[in-house]
Amino acid sequence: MDRQNSDDIMRFLDGMASSDDVLFGFLDEGNQSPEDFNLNGGSDIDDVDGSNINSNSEENKVFWQEQEQLLQGTLYRTSSIETKIRQATKEALKQVKSKGLHCVCRRPVAGGCRSCLRGEISRQLRDVAGYDCVISKSKWRSSQDIPAGEHEYIEIVDRSDSKKGEMRVVIELSFRAEFEIAKGGEEYKRLISRLPEVYVGKTDRLRSLIKILCIAGKKCLRDNKMHMGPWRKHKYMQAKWLGTCDRSNSLEAAVSETTEPENWVPRAKPRVSMLNYNGLVGSLSTGMGRHAAVTVV
Repeated sequence: MDRQNSDDIMRFLDGMASSDDVLFGFLDEGNQSPEDFNLNGGSDIDDVDGSNINSNSEENKVFWQEQEQLLQGTLYRTSSIETKIRQATKEALKQVKSKGLHCVCRRPVAGGCRSCLRGEISRQLRDVAGYDCVISKSKWRSSQDIPAGEHEYIEIVDRSDSKKGEMRVVIELSFRAEFEIAKGGEEYKRLISRLPEVYVGKTDRLRSLIKILCIAGKKCLRDNKMHMGPWRKHKYMQAKWLGTCDRSNSLEAAVSETTEPENWVPRAKPRVSMLNYNGLVGSLSTGMGRHAAVTVV
């Protein structure tokens, strides 16, 4: 996912620039507050065999309608701080589009990589917009249920409301792709198409979305008689964004290009370090009119 070629990055940024609504997905209106939905209580959906979700045509139709309603209800709730951070993210993406990027990995990818894109967005949100923004890296050990893994994403910690305390806001640049199933059914594909490409939102909203999507994914795979890989399980998806994460190296990874020498080489894992974003996407200016491929929630 991180070391994509230039064509992938170009399509990604072209989609970002073409439509904010498709890119971010949220209704930027803080007054929308539907009632919280009961997402099957607190049960662990990985332990449910799915046999109680019938494939009867009418019940099947009702199930997918309910999932769409749950998804839309969750996406359409938003707070003022999420709206502000979402707008700042849009501006950062526009800057990347107009000024370009430069891949500074030890093994540079021609045309840039997703890792360097994360780094520049994080730098813009921190140095320009003034947020406490870093690149967080979650890492988890293997267990009986899921294999070991790691995941990187952008994170902002907001402390503007003293009554509510700290609030974590996750920014995932390829959110929709995390839930796509290549051979999924039409109902599942339609549900996934409603997701933003870029997620910008609080962790409690993200937790609800993960549960909705994992329930839908489990039914999709069962109906199509497909094996459910451990990387699609609810616990695995939760671990990506909601588990313990390392923020200690994130600031170093997202350091401004002006604070380090031009030939600076990151000592840590190169896919985490991101500096000197000088001109990676110079050729992207021709794609502004294309249909959006990216959505931001």
